[in-house]
Amino acid sequence: MDIFKIFYNNRNEEQAIPMAKYMKNKFPFLGLKKPERAALSKEFLKARRKDTRVDWDLIFKCYDMPEREFQYLAIDYMEKVKKLFTPNDMENIEKLLTTKSWWDSVDAINKIVGYIAMEYPEVKEDIILKWMKSDNIWLNRVSIIFQLKYKEKTDTEFLSKAILHNSQTNEFFINKAIGWALREYSKTHKEWVKNFIDNYTLHPLSVREGSKYI
Repeated sequence: MDIFKIFYNNRNEEQAIPMAKYMKNKFPFLGLKKPERAALSKEFLKARRKDTRVDWDLIFKCYDMPEREFQYLAIDYMEKVKKLFTPNDMENIEKLLTTKSWWDSVDAINKIVGYIAMEYPEVKEDIILKWMKSDNIWLNRVSIIFQLKYKEKTDTEFLSKAILHNSQTNEFFINKAIGWALREYSKTHKEWVKNFIDNYTLHPLSVREGSKYI
């Protein structure tokens, strides 16, 4: 099954224009909205779920393609085989996070990072700690939000460190991430988040986002 040909054969120029515009025209699009993309790739992904190792050739081929839907396909594939990932894959995942980076791809890959770090806690100190201190805002963002779904398993010490290391900035995607992480954790531990916001100087956007459920 040539999934690349299938995607190209179903391209929709009319839809591609507003889709690209929504992403600030950073990437060309085929014009395949999520439900269409899911329908077209369903059989392909179903077959690939049986993979016994992560097919990085496929992932990087998707990332080399100009149209954004191929990067989404790579991430959909990663989601299907996420149980195969180990700390050895983190270097390649970092490449993806820093290639054709925008919130759509980064936040989707973030879920996979969260899964890996839960399975292999050493990844936090070995790799995500470096991302926290990186000059790349997308790696910073992931270091702040990778624990979004951890609830009571959230490592608050690490979360504090990630937030405080990156909080003195006007970078929208960082301040939004801080607010998002705090808001999400407030559903589990309202008092902790309230105390954190009260005790540290955060950007107004982070405070606004983080305080929503307090």
